[in-house]
Amino acid sequence: MNDTLNKKSKDKEKEKAHSVRNYFFMLKLVFKVSPVLVVLMVVLDALMNLPWTLFNVVVLKYVIDVVTEGTDLYRIALVCVVFSVFVFVLNIINTSFYELNYHKQKQKLYHKIYSMIYEKAARMDISSYDDPKFYNDFVLAMNMMESRAETVIEDTQRLVTNFVSLTTIISVIVSIDPVCLLFVVACIVIMVPMGRVISKIDVKRKEAMTPLDRKNLYFQRVFYLQDYAKELRLNPYGEMIDRRYKKNIIDRLQTISPFLRKQWQLYFCQESLPMTLIINFGVCMYMGYQAIVKKEVSLGDFVATFNGVSTVSSSVFFLTSWFTIRFRENGYQIEKFRRFMNAEETIKDGTGTTKHEKPVSIKFNNVSFTYPGNDKPTLKNINFEIKPYQKIALVGYNGAGKTTLTNLLLRLYDVTEGSITVGGKDIREWDKKAYHRNFAAVFQDFALFGATLGENVSMDAAPDAKRVEAALKESNFTKTLENGTDTILLREFDDNGASLSGGEAQKVAVARVFYKDCPFAILDEPSANLDPVSEYALNEAMVRAAKEKSVIFISHRLSTTVMADVIYMLENGEIVESGSHDELMAKNGKYAYMFRLQADKYKS
Repeated sequence: MNDTLNKKSKDKEKEKAHSVRNYFFMLKLVFKVSPVLVVLMVVLDALMNLPWTLFNVVVLKYVIDVVTEGTDLYRIALVCVVFSVFVFVLNIINTSFYELNYHKQKQKLYHKIYSMIYEKAARMDISSYDDPKFYNDFVLAMNMMESRAETVIEDTQRLVTNFVSLTTIISVIVSIDPVCLLFVVACIVIMVPMGRVISKIDVKRKEAMTPLDRKNLYFQRVFYLQDYAKELRLNPYGEMIDRRYKKNIIDRLQTISPFLRKQWQLYFCQESLPMTLIINFGVCMYMGYQAIVKKEVSLGDFVATFNGVSTVSSSVFFLTSWFTIRFRENGYQIEKFRRFMNAEETIKDGTGTTKHEKPVSIKFNNVSFTYPGNDKPTLKNINFEIKPYQKIALVGYNGAGKTTLTNLLLRLYDVTEGSITVGGKDIREWDKKAYHRNFAAVFQDFALFGATLGENVSMDAAPDAKRVEAALKESNFTKTLENGTDTILLREFDDNGASLSGGEAQKVAVARVFYKDCPFAILDEPSANLDPVSEYALNEAMVRAAKEKSVIFISHRLSTTVMADVIYMLENGEIVESGSHDELMAKNGKYAYMFRLQADKYKS
């Protein structure tokens, strides 16, 4: 029992320490990127709040005392003029910063933070995306860090402002009657433990709501993304989704209600007991007695003390409840960001920078591979060689390991066992960027970008127009666009951006292979979205391209494989057959069966 309590106590201490470290980590980061933003936001907020703190305590005390004494009016006028000038100057400085510089500094801050995230994501291995924990941290970093950075500045701003206000007012109260501090201490003694309880309940509420929030985000995606629009309109599935959405809303209300009720009760007790009984009643009675009965304090002292202690209690409420909740929540979110930024790459860079001008031999030497988190290997004991200028095809049923094999060759993953050599050199000895310059690839899940057609083909900000046009011609891209290769694709950056069909988009992706000056080409399902005529034209074009490159095809359409020099049939992660098309047809094995099955479908 004691061990359990000790463990919980240690966990709480660790959580507090993590929250503090995470808070200062983010504060240090934003200060490093934009010190002007942090300093001016914090200082200006404290200065803008200071006059009203002084007015409610010092100025008001002075004015009341002058009125009570019945002295000259000019003394009140002088104080009001000085106070007004002070506030006026501060307002000019404050509005000048927020209107002229604040938004620029914020953009600078966000740009730096997201640049860090993008650079980190670009360096991380593809295998990282297979790790749900890493991917969740990545998504959270992308979606939350902008607001977290700003929240940390705002919290620091309010923390400093409340601290300045507290020290100012306490100094005034002590000078009037130190006994009043006892009321403040009593207030703190009651409010601090209640604030901790409220914070714990808030954490539990968020934990309970997390799975329901995740469902809610899914429903939002289904309702607004175009991917689901056709299915929802053609099928009654939309009614089922709507029912589940309404049920999730009911579940959310039922889950959150007990937490909100507890928090409301504690907030009520926290505010009403210290502020109403101790401050409003206690201080009022004590100072009233001091002013009326004992006549030891002036009416101005009475008002200043009463207002001051009320302000102190409000600051204590902020520090013990609202700030504590935000502090813990920020620490939790920033921890995920730090975990993402500290994640290590498993695929390490070598030192080799060779860029082959012509194709060289590629060898797979007893290669095996198992995806992280899996027990069963995806590839087992793969041995074969791709000779210079050779065209090879990888065929097999879904899940056979074809795409995984090319991902290993591209070093998007590292082999679990064995080695892959290019020109006799282990690919792990290369610098990754230098190594990738040797390959052009069209992936099964290729992507187009919100950029010009030329930039999409060249994958470069300064495309060679003639080479782009030649590459598009080779891939049989015949669509006429108003601005030619300067036409913007997609509509993220241009409302008039061109939309391409699946086949046209795939031809653009294939054109990348023709554009890139490199010795090796990998085409994963290059004709998946093409009609038979376009598929035939692409095959002819790839034959021409093969004169300059070694080419690896992956295809379910075996009409593509006929032109390959060597075909490798994969099954359950192993090569079960290899040879030319004619040789494999003569063997009458698994490849021949698959080919005839497809040929019969075309005949029918």
